[in-house]
Amino acid sequence: MPPDDRARLLQVIWGAGVQAVRGDVAVAHSLDHAPVPRPDLILAVGKAAVAMTKPAFARFGPVRTLAITKQDHSEPGLGFEVLEAAHPVPDASSLAAGARLLAEVAAAPAGSHLLLLVSGGASALVEVPRPGVTLADIAALNRGLLAAGMDIAAMNAERTKLSQIKGGGLLGQFRGARVTVLAVSDTQGDRIETIGSGIGLCLPRAGLMAETRIVASNTVARAAAAAKAAALGLTVRLNAETLYDDVAVCAEVMAGDLGGAGLYIWGGEPTVILPPNPGRGGRNQALALRMAERIAGQGDVSLLVAGTDGSDGPTSAAGGLVDGTSWGAGAEAALAAADSGRYLDARGALFTTGPTGTNVMDLALALRG
Repeated sequence: MPPDDRARLLQVIWGAGVQAVRGDVAVAHSLDHAPVPRPDLILAVGKAAVAMTKPAFARFGPVRTLAITKQDHSEPGLGFEVLEAAHPVPDASSLAAGARLLAEVAAAPAGSHLLLLVSGGASALVEVPRPGVTLADIAALNRGLLAAGMDIAAMNAERTKLSQIKGGGLLGQFRGARVTVLAVSDTQGDRIETIGSGIGLCLPRAGLMAETRIVASNTVARAAAAAKAAALGLTVRLNAETLYDDVAVCAEVMAGDLGGAGLYIWGGEPTVILPPNPGRGGRNQALALRMAERIAGQGDVSLLVAGTDGSDGPTSAAGGLVDGTSWGAGAEAALAAADSGRYLDARGALFTTGPTGTNVMDLALALRG
């Protein structure tokens, strides 16, 4: 199969995986199959906040509704209020959004029902610092965590220490009678305690009825990708959620997995340690370039690795799409400088989608034959 045909197939299969976990698709499916009572207040926070809110607002509106999402992740004509804030490093907009979110929760009257929609990215998008903690403290912590190559669960545990609303703090201020939390998971294990640093965690309280549902995850995305591949007549050789290590380690594992002709699927969220003054790129672009090294000179394999949210680190690309010709002069230096995005861009190997309306970590696909 020619490289261009492999690249097109990989994009179609990756798109099928992401479509299955879009916030609007996941929330609509959950509400259809397990209805909830009409809420008095709908709040959403995360990269998928707008997508998650649309089916809920369409079903229950007009209801007081607020969605908080990443900058440039909104859209016109929604009919409900949207605030945009900073990601991955919080700024003043994150504090303003956090204060507004907390105020909405705290003002909900007794007997009320809150529908809270949570997705990845919430940790940076909203914040209310503990007394004595400044925005500079929070921003410095986030930059340090991002540079250190820590996994998301460990990062969120550290973020929670500085916050009044993470780790169950937000819903601890709710005085209503019922909370329903629908979450799109971007963490290993799909635990509400780690998604968005526990922004949707509801600690037990007398007189409060609480329900939490994980409505989309990496598992669902990988299953949809595998189903699409099978429908296209491809053999699925591997479907595993194993990308939970440094990109160099993940590349070694992935290269070892590659065998006969067919499609290989991996999920998870690899890490990368950044040098001082890193260049342009993200973990998926770095992993794509590491894999380009592993498959260099092989004419029968292509690989796509990208963030399901459509963004990779502080860039507008989702990841990279490489084959046996992608590795060349300057590649190793680009990896050392955390400048894989610039290298891939120069070779037409960046993969760009724009915001996807979801965030279930990363999806990597390799097609051989």
